[in-house]
Amino acid sequence: MLNPRQKYLQIAFNRDIEEVKTMISALPVSENILVEAGTPFIKKYGAGGISKIKDWWGGYVVADLKTMDRGSDEVEMAAQAGASAITCLGLAPVPTIDGFIKECSARGLDSMLDMMNVQFPFEILQQLKKMPAAVVLHRGVDEADDRNRAIPYYDINRIRATYPLFISIAGGETTREVMRAFFNDANIAVVWRSFYDNPSQTRELAEEFLAETEK
Repeated sequence: MLNPRQKYLQIAFNRDIEEVKTMISALPVSENILVEAGTPFIKKYGAGGISKIKDWWGGYVVADLKTMDRGSDEVEMAAQAGASAITCLGLAPVPTIDGFIKECSARGLDSMLDMMNVQFPFEILQQLKKMPAAVVLHRGVDEADDRNRAIPYYDINRIRATYPLFISIAGGETTREVMRAFFNDANIAVVWRSFYDNPSQTRELAEEFLAETEK
């Protein structure tokens, strides 16, 4: 479903549902944009919220479930809601991750393994029966002001040397950080805060970030 030769901007939405509807309608039409139903949004609006985002956007939708247990059940729920991809935490038990990946594959969805707070992502991948569609290298929102918690760009080449996976970088919120993600050979750069803080500037922000996918 994703083109390995293409760079993608993934925009996470977490505001109230009517605001998200307005924001999505303001996005430029682009095959380089992936729309995410953020974790707080899903907690508030459930599967119905994912369905709404799918209806409004029509294209690729990531459900950021951050699955930690009962992976196959959560995949079924998100799939029925129209998600294109779903996230599972790399901190989850290996059997949960294996079941999550298997169920995503069976349903034709992209499995995204979020390595937030995982010190050695490569070691997690080595334990799996089957690889996910994508690995998310993630500095958490609450870690952004901690100078000792850098975005783990260095893991990109280590993973790529063994596994031909899509790599997503989350935790950078400036055009410079998005540029750096793509410079380090990431496929996807995830952003959310600029859009959350400035919903009336959705189109302008998207166009500014999208320019980095074309370099």
